[in-house]
Amino acid sequence: MIYLDYAADTPVNHKVLDSFSTISEKYYGNPNAKHSAGKQANRIIEESTAEIKEILECSDMEVIYTSGASEANNLAIKGVAKTYRENGKHIISTSLEHSSTSGSLTWLQSLGYEIDLVTVKKDGTVDIDHLKELLRNDTILVSIVYVDSELGVRQPVEKIGEILTNYPNCHFHVDATQAVGKIPINLDNMDLVTFSPHKFFGLKGMGVLLRNEHVILEPLIHGGISTSIYRSGTPVTAGAATTALALKLCYENSEEKFQLVKQKNEMLKSALKKYPLVHINSTHYSLPHFLNVSIKGVKAKTFQSMLSSYDVCVSTKSACSTENTPSRSVFAVTGNREQARSSWRISLCHLTEEIEIHEFLKIFDTCYSNLTYK
Repeated sequence: MIYLDYAADTPVNHKVLDSFSTISEKYYGNPNAKHSAGKQANRIIEESTAEIKEILECSDMEVIYTSGASEANNLAIKGVAKTYRENGKHIISTSLEHSSTSGSLTWLQSLGYEIDLVTVKKDGTVDIDHLKELLRNDTILVSIVYVDSELGVRQPVEKIGEILTNYPNCHFHVDATQAVGKIPINLDNMDLVTFSPHKFFGLKGMGVLLRNEHVILEPLIHGGISTSIYRSGTPVTAGAATTALALKLCYENSEEKFQLVKQKNEMLKSALKKYPLVHINSTHYSLPHFLNVSIKGVKAKTFQSMLSSYDVCVSTKSACSTENTPSRSVFAVTGNREQARSSWRISLCHLTEEIEIHEFLKIFDTCYSNLTYK
């Protein structure tokens, strides 16, 4: 198997898996319980939380554990919208967002909230001037992804955060799911930040919402107690601990890992550009972990299926997106619906081996010849 879908999921680090087993067996008490077993489990969570804050340099933010980034995005967006609706019902976002963000916004729109989308420029970044035009006194939330999951474009979130400091009633939510673990991140001027460890060799079923201490959220889940008043449910001790461990491990030798990924990306890009019907959709601002490609006249699903028959794993879009629809990200950048329909994503990590790239290119050539030959 040639696995080129690391943006969708990553293999769990064996140290993380071993830690989960050990902690689950040793610290099985309910962290909410007041007896010694509960206190021991609670201490593990507190230590893990402190480590996450230290790694991400966010000492003034609360760490809220969720079931994944999708739940974290829902809690951040809906929680702010419900709490601050008296200040306004205007929200700004982009067409680059994960479906858990866009789906939350669509639901809020059905309740009377007004949603505006910032224009995306040809380089894949949001148009800052357009964002400034859209901002109003009744804007209560701006939700913009740190790195989108299809093109891998890194957005100017630091600059956006600075702009929003002039709007005291507006909160800034950043979905950092595709950024954490790949690049150093800066959380300055962000109110709510979301991510999930299964994107950086941690476990599925865990997510994190970082909440700035001045932000109040309407919970999605009511009843019960937990580590946070904003998210009920029995805390998962081993989940919190392994999230911290996965975060620590992913940032070890991070620059070396980044350069390895960049090297593989350049190999792929150089080879694929030689095909006349291939268009590289990723831009100068895309992280090297992503390479989005379109092949003129060939639907993305068709090409993916043929690659899959050779045991090559790629995505047509984000793994959580609706099938058989154009890529919103690619369409936003290119304005070409057919190109957006034919786009698919290669995603790499430091584990991707050079021999896998060479083998993929051989298989790609076979599929390309079979599907584009007239």
